[in-house]
Amino acid sequence: MRSRPLLERWLRAFGAFWWDFLVGDTPELLAGALVAIGVLALLVKAASLSSAAVVAFPVLVAALLAASVARERRASR
Repeated sequence: MRSRPLLERWLRAFGAFWWDFLVGDTPELLAGALVAIGVLALLVKAASLSSAAVVAFPVLVAALLAASVARERRASR
């Protein structure tokens, strides 16, 4: 059996680390964080809505946290 080249093994290990680090057990949190960042980027891009982004960020983070806690409570029952 032939061994894989060092670069291929390194790239696979690197990708596996980042997948586990970012996605982990809950891909919903990664998706939610990306959506929150996208919403904030759109609000900041609109010149008249920059102050709304200051309020929207904590609200989005709190909603994401609440959804995560509710999901874990359902899973533990």
